[in-house]
Amino acid sequence: MTDVDTGFAATALRAGRPNAGERTPGPAHRQQSVSADRPRPAYPPAPRTPADPRHGRASGAIGLWASLPRELAIRFKPRVDPLARAILQEVQRAVPEYRQPLEGAFGHIITQGVRQSIIQCLDSVGTPGAVPLETWTTVFRNLGKIEFNEGRSLDCLQTAYRVGGRVAWRHISEFGQATGVSADTLCTSAEAIFAYVDEISALSIEGYTAAQTRAAGTRARRRRRLLELLLADPPSAPQTITAQAATAQWPLPAEVTVVALEPRADQHGVVNQHSLAAPDLHSDVLVDLEGSEPCLVTGDPEKHLKNLAERLPGWRAVIGPTVRLSDAPRSLLWARRTLKLLQRGVLPDTPVTRCTDHLSTLWLLADEFLVRELCARSLQPFENLTPKQRARLGETLLIWLQSRGSAPEIAKRLKVHPQTVRYRMHQLIDLFGDRLNNADDRLDMEIALRAEALLGS
Repeated sequence: MTDVDTGFAATALRAGRPNAGERTPGPAHRQQSVSADRPRPAYPPAPRTPADPRHGRASGAIGLWASLPRELAIRFKPRVDPLARAILQEVQRAVPEYRQPLEGAFGHIITQGVRQSIIQCLDSVGTPGAVPLETWTTVFRNLGKIEFNEGRSLDCLQTAYRVGGRVAWRHISEFGQATGVSADTLCTSAEAIFAYVDEISALSIEGYTAAQTRAAGTRARRRRRLLELLLADPPSAPQTITAQAATAQWPLPAEVTVVALEPRADQHGVVNQHSLAAPDLHSDVLVDLEGSEPCLVTGDPEKHLKNLAERLPGWRAVIGPTVRLSDAPRSLLWARRTLKLLQRGVLPDTPVTRCTDHLSTLWLLADEFLVRELCARSLQPFENLTPKQRARLGETLLIWLQSRGSAPEIAKRLKVHPQTVRYRMHQLIDLFGDRLNNADDRLDMEIALRAEALLGS
């Protein structure tokens, strides 16, 4: 069995059902082939006893092969090689992916594999337990895994099974008619072939799916590690990132965009991560949704982040600035700082926020300790005012600093009477004096007033 176990996926070209339009000998036809004028069939049907039931066996195909007369397998042995050649020829004709010269390792594996598979079935004829069930399951699961590893779809292997089954049935039916096999035995042979096809197909699907799942899990782990390396602080070595990207099958871009994520609360203010829908993201997006600070990385934001709110239902997303690959941690840093401002209500809460839309705010609040020191120094004349007075005069002063407009212009923006503005400006002159004529002081005042407006203090 080593030929089959290690062979090319096409080595399982064993069996398959006939095409819908292909004529195969039906029961009536088989019955006519054993006429009253002929001698008694050489291979009468095996007796069915309680010890040898047709149904309830561990494997339908094995049980059906075992129920056939042993003499049938002995007499069919000389036809093994012609049948193997016929199967190979038909399979190569039907499956372009297997259409290559039968030379070298490929030729040895496929030819020996088909031949050994036929012998395996014949060894089961009339001898229950001659071929252990584990042998079949291991072989055909491995074939499914090989197909996945070779980069082919299961269609190739499934087609090969069906073609092999048609060829096998044609040879067996011809052999049966030529040697006087009973119609009942031929029916059982056909049933065994079709059961064999069904079972090996199912086993190969299991193997293919297992290999696919394992590969997806391995790639996911490798890409998760790549994500960690890209966002590491201090930064990872470029050669380390390059090697991991190759292992993870992720094409390294020149620039990346990092997106900070957070589950959004429902209408009751409750966050339920278990109810979050699976994100609809491109396979080339590196994602970490299970970590304490979820995020994603993409090298193609125009393509991968389009309609991001719909792709990430239930998540709040903050898109960091697009940066060089080596600056990915900085993109994440500013995305998370923006997220914190959203959480505090400093920035408007939307499903998707771009850092680049709030650069002045991010810069202004980059170090809140220094900002508060600036506010205390620049707005010190407001210190003894009531909160209401401070709010009125601060609003008037900020508009004057921004526009340097006349009293009527400022009054229009404040929606008050011009005389009210003149009165407030006189108060401001009394409080700040010549500082209102100094450009540096005016800049500090404007920054401080803007910061207080953002911070709500």
